[in-house]
Amino acid sequence: MEASSSTPPRRTQQKKPSFPISPGLRSYLQRARRERELPVTYERLRHFAESAPLPDANGRPTLWETVLYNQLEMESLQEELKLVYAILRVDGDLSVMKHLYIDRIDFCAFGNSAPFRIRIVNAYNDNPDHFYVKRADASRIYGLELEHLLSPNRMNYLTCGATTLIEEHIAGIPGSDFIQRWLHSREIKSIRLAKELVKFNERCFVRLLGDMRSYNFVVVVTPDFEDAQIRIRAMDFDQQSYEGRMNFYRPQFFKDNRPLVLFCTKHLHLETARQYQREEQVLMLQRHASSAERMNRLLAAMSADELAPVAHLHELRESLAAHYQRREYLACESMGALVRENLESIRRCVADPSLVPTTTALAPGAE
Repeated sequence: MEASSSTPPRRTQQKKPSFPISPGLRSYLQRARRERELPVTYERLRHFAESAPLPDANGRPTLWETVLYNQLEMESLQEELKLVYAILRVDGDLSVMKHLYIDRIDFCAFGNSAPFRIRIVNAYNDNPDHFYVKRADASRIYGLELEHLLSPNRMNYLTCGATTLIEEHIAGIPGSDFIQRWLHSREIKSIRLAKELVKFNERCFVRLLGDMRSYNFVVVVTPDFEDAQIRIRAMDFDQQSYEGRMNFYRPQFFKDNRPLVLFCTKHLHLETARQYQREEQVLMLQRHASSAERMNRLLAAMSADELAPVAHLHELRESLAAHYQRREYLACESMGALVRENLESIRRCVADPSLVPTTTALAPGAE
């Protein structure tokens, strides 16, 4: 069957550019103690001498490569990266970190942030941890901070100057691996998984975090006295408030996530899905209220920044206006204003259930 001539052409997703940290965002980061003086910057790590491919545990190739530096540089990096880790974890107290050593530095050229991954090991028990040194990007920083303030997850990260972003490792099973190996495990309670997917879907949509394909989030499984608890956590924040397509901000509509969505819709009644959707909306409003001053400062900085092409902004605000049946969206001139309007929309929906959009809280689709 041929497509209707009135069907708009499908737009190919373009690589998102990196956006600089504006003075308003810098001021916010300084006040929140996210901006720190660090001994190692992203640009310094870029000057490695050689690299070698890094396979996974099964010997298969990965997108990562281990990088090496000349001996003098490596000696100083060892101590200074330990200090960066100490600043990230214990506000710079090296006295409790003397037994740690830098085991490996890996680099990945794939993705917007082109990260370095630092593997740091406890010499007493060989327990490893990781943290990342990434190219600073304003949209990613807004994504991290919105996650910190509006989700149940606390985000630990730092910035330094115009180029450097430090992030701690987010532990969990990559969503793509979970779908392949864990989705039908008897250890997973189907209702708990479905509930968490609805909540994760709603969080992403309200705070406009896009591109949550299965390889951009992790599933955290926590054993409990009665079955396992499930939480889905975003681990990639590059696509915060950039795309114009509304469904780009709803994980349920990605083809990669379809097995997970179909599994959940099989086990979850629509009315129950709407209940969980409402629960997460209320929780987001409570989190917003508990950090209202900080949220207002963040959204003020975000509203002053240009984080997407004007065409994307106009496309998204029109879709959101139709979705929530609120013309106030059409006056929004920034992505920060759209996030603020989304929070107002769910506030109104919670106060008056008749205003809730009729779209299904959890339905499969394909982007």
